[in-house]
Amino acid sequence: MNLDKRIDRLESIDAIRQLVSKYALTLDMRNLDQHVNLFVPDVDVGRHGVGRQALKIWANDTFRNQFTGTSHHIGNHIIEFEDEDTAIGVVYSKNEHETGNEWVIMQMLYWDTYTRIEGSWLFKKRLPMYWYATDLNKPPIGDNKMRWPEREPYDGHFHDLFPSWKRFWQSDYNAKNDVAEPAPIDSFLKILREGESSPNIRVR
Repeated sequence: MNLDKRIDRLESIDAIRQLVSKYALTLDMRNLDQHVNLFVPDVDVGRHGVGRQALKIWANDTFRNQFTGTSHHIGNHIIEFEDEDTAIGVVYSKNEHETGNEWVIMQMLYWDTYTRIEGSWLFKKRLPMYWYATDLNKPPIGDNKMRWPEREPYDGHFHDLFPSWKRFWQSDYNAKNDVAEPAPIDSFLKILREGESSPNIRVR
């Protein structure tokens, strides 16, 4: 990779990290116009339609009716490039939500697809995977850790992207097996995913 491409790669990494932080800020501050502009123009909003207008309507209904206030704290962020204008990433997010008379904390991650259009990096898709959500004073011990007020607990699929989680807990797992070769720097996420397709997570 020549110097110009290396500089472009570094600038792209920074732009994608800024994109993720902008997502959190615009969500928490309820700036829906700038929030949806972080996505590609033809963003797929599932059964709610296609495009930024459809995403804005969905976001308005969700942010207005489910939460009073929110705060999203961005953590670990791994980015891998498929070509100069396409990348994938995993982002941890620790969130707090004021909802009714309860304070719900959440740990989750996003499986992201990014694309560059006319010089700007945008989200093509964000797949949310949840470990837990619970009232601040109620640790989510046990199964079905997603626990919102007035809703039945459910599984958030936090570990479903990575086969190693289930394999670790299987009875035939043996830590004495030979250590695998290190993952290449530009294929770390793909190695961890082991060729699995993304799970079909229903938006709640």
